[in-house]
Amino acid sequence: MPRVVWLTGLSGAGKSTLANAVGKVLLAGGVHACVLDGDNLRHGLNRDLGYGDADRAENIRRVGEVAKLMMDAGLVVLVALISPFRADRRRARALFAPGEFIEVHVSTPLEVCEQRDPKGLYRKARAGEIAEFTGVSSSYEAPDAPELELDTALLAVPDCVARILRLLEFRGVALPIARSGSFPADPQQLAHARKVRVPFTDRRRRGDGS
Repeated sequence: MPRVVWLTGLSGAGKSTLANAVGKVLLAGGVHACVLDGDNLRHGLNRDLGYGDADRAENIRRVGEVAKLMMDAGLVVLVALISPFRADRRRARALFAPGEFIEVHVSTPLEVCEQRDPKGLYRKARAGEIAEFTGVSSSYEAPDAPELELDTALLAVPDCVARILRLLEFRGVALPIARSGSFPADPQQLAHARKVRVPFTDRRRRGDGS
């Protein structure tokens, strides 16, 4: 059953890492999946957009529409996007029927993201070389009620992946299982996903989208 997993959080929080890891397991198990990564989209579809509030809103609107098209085509879509403002994320959610949109807050603290700083962006932002950088000179509004919250400063990648997979299974996505010589990329990770207790309350199962 197709779904959209929308990973939101600061730069360096681990959104792309988690999206790609989940996508790898799903694809290896025969589940059609695709990753929409914010950085990659900025080089193509959204290369005409800047980082002001209006352009950020348009960035998220476009990604939401693409995710909807891909989900309607039968894919599990993993979106890795800072998407800093609640109103923009609410508009993205509104494109989908109740239960189709799964918001995952990758809540890694700012200080940890700055320590990682894989692209040197925080250093440049602190030096004034990058304007309107989320977490430094532009705000990030954490989700009020995400379906799942993951702090990659506390949880290892396999644990985070297991929780996302378990939530997808709860939402009706059949997790890949070994069949006639075809196995997931990481069978132990998949087994762990089925056993792990997921620390979340599924607030979107009531059918009213609230």
